[in-house]
Amino acid sequence: MQVTENSFKGKTVVLTAGPTYEAIDPVRFIGNHSTGKMGYALAECFAAHGANVYVVSGPVNLQARHQSIHITHITSADEMYAAVKQLAPEADIIVYAAAVADYKPKVVADKKIKKTGDDLTIELVKNVDIAAALGKEKKEGQFSVGFALETHNESANAREKLQKKNLDMIVLNSLNDPGAGFKHDTNKITIIEKDATTAFELKQKTEVAQDIVNLIWERLNG
Repeated sequence: MQVTENSFKGKTVVLTAGPTYEAIDPVRFIGNHSTGKMGYALAECFAAHGANVYVVSGPVNLQARHQSIHITHITSADEMYAAVKQLAPEADIIVYAAAVADYKPKVVADKKIKKTGDDLTIELVKNVDIAAALGKEKKEGQFSVGFALETHNESANAREKLQKKNLDMIVLNSLNDPGAGFKHDTNKITIIEKDATTAFELKQKTEVAQDIVNLIWERLNG
């Protein structure tokens, strides 16, 4: 059977997208180069196949087009965690596509930090691992998908995340592949599951989103 416009009708998808920005002071932050394009492409694809989609989005220059996509805008990892935690109990499918900052400044200055010397030390503390935290609260029948952007030991690192975060599948992309990762309209992925690995060629992110959605549908209906 093929995925149709009604394949996900009645399903609720919660999806994270984009980066998080962790404030250093009122004008500076720690962030990354995520554009949110992969997450938003997935949201559009799920909606096009009948799902009701709730996107928790970091700061991006993107707009959702489909009327079944509902956006919650956040800035920091803590805000993203709070938003996803609230939405998660009603989700049939959760996709963790955001590039969440692993660390945040321990102390956020309330005024702009002035240049006072040649060195500046900022103490960082770990952010909550959203997928891992919610993986512990995963309800029966809920399908969860993570993303892993790696630069070395790609498959091993992805498999470790799959298990530690209680995911059903993880989408691996490597910065070693030209045209993959941040700042591109294309991506090259490998989807890793407990007992299966599926590799795809370099494609437009809209096509990559369709590949991911197709495989999720197969797993839910196989």
